[in-house]
Amino acid sequence: MCRVLSIIVASLVLHACSPRLAAPDIEPPKEYIFGRAFNRDTTSISPQWWQMFGDTILNSLVDRALEKNYDLAIAASRIEQARHNLKVARAAFLPSISVGGEAGLSYDSESGDYVQNYALGPTFGWEIPLFGSLRHASTASRAAIMYEEWHYRGVRLALAAEVATGYFTLLGYRQDLNIAKRSAMLRGEMVALIDSMGRYGFASGVNVEQAQSLLYTAEADVPRYERAIRQTTLSLGILLGQQPEMLDSLGVGSRLMSDYRPYDIPIAAPSDILHRRPDIMQAYYTMREAAARVGVARSARFPSLSLPRTGGTATNDIAELFSGGSWVASVLLTLSQPIYNFGRLKRAELAAREAYRQSLLAYEKCYIEALAEVEESLVAISTFRQQIASCKELVRANGDIAHMNRQLYASGLSDYLNVIDAERELYASQMQFENLVAQQYINYINLCKALGGGWQPLDERQTVKREVH
Repeated sequence: MCRVLSIIVASLVLHACSPRLAAPDIEPPKEYIFGRAFNRDTTSISPQWWQMFGDTILNSLVDRALEKNYDLAIAASRIEQARHNLKVARAAFLPSISVGGEAGLSYDSESGDYVQNYALGPTFGWEIPLFGSLRHASTASRAAIMYEEWHYRGVRLALAAEVATGYFTLLGYRQDLNIAKRSAMLRGEMVALIDSMGRYGFASGVNVEQAQSLLYTAEADVPRYERAIRQTTLSLGILLGQQPEMLDSLGVGSRLMSDYRPYDIPIAAPSDILHRRPDIMQAYYTMREAAARVGVARSARFPSLSLPRTGGTATNDIAELFSGGSWVASVLLTLSQPIYNFGRLKRAELAAREAYRQSLLAYEKCYIEALAEVEESLVAISTFRQQIASCKELVRANGDIAHMNRQLYASGLSDYLNVIDAERELYASQMQFENLVAQQYINYINLCKALGGGWQPLDERQTVKREVH
């Protein structure tokens, strides 16, 4: 009989082992399609990747946001919550001791009397973990901690990128405002000149109206960009975790726009973002947690062993509960095996398996999307470099054309329509160039974000051990 029982128990243990779940089958490409012109050395990237632009105002804004932002503080709190949940998961399989009391009233039909019953004492309970239930629950909780750790990194990366994007957007608006004001000033001078020429018969009233039309166009753009500047600074204030206010100290960053230069960002190999990008690592630990939940659901289908123990004093007189009465105690070892529950436990395991399959597909999809984001950023940077170089020459050429047309018109050798066309082309090309430069900075930010930001390793064992053990 003992031998048969041993064989049954051994077979149950083997059958209840962790199910073999398919591992992610990802084969990263050897290199990026559009990354041949980019550096692949990863040792020079700091976790403070925004410092590569060399702007002290930007550095101070990002540092302030990382210190004060509410979303980041919430993400940090979620890490602590996950660590506490790990302790809760482990405590569920440890002995528990509690104190309880009972009071009752029973009727004796033979004597016709009511009998009072009182009891007070400790209760000891222990559900002994079998078939890996504790291990699976702990694994799921540890995976949840790592998920929150990478979620925190993701929020931090997104926050720094959003602050930097807002900053360069603001610089672009400031440059647009300067161009609009400068153009309005020059066109105002041209209106005065044509108006004086008209008094002596060298310019018609149509020329005066045309010059005023150019002036009004530039003047109308001034409040437009002033509005955009105010709205952008207010948005930056929210990211910095402070009440809406104007950040007047941001006017010194125009050097980045006037002294624009290309930046060399190392991109490494496509396989590296598997361990760098927070969203991919979140998807990975979601998959790990889902796999552990399959083990938990499977363990619930097999025998459970519990060791409840009760004891204390019992008496019929509440006055003797603390001073007398009889001591009672009971110990019972319980082994229970689910037999039939309308397929609830089996369906729970199948549902857990499907959840794992979904997390596996989500992990693979996340990696494909990450590759696409890197490629899009590489394409944007490469093409914007060429576009900026061409637009810079276009601004220079349009500036020369506008200057020569103004001189020819003042000498009576050209029609004012040529001056109008030249001014419009110069104004549009100047705006286009500043917008391209601002967008190129944002393209660099998007590339750093797509690559996972600063590439500092995160040790799973040390992260979990820091608060649990």
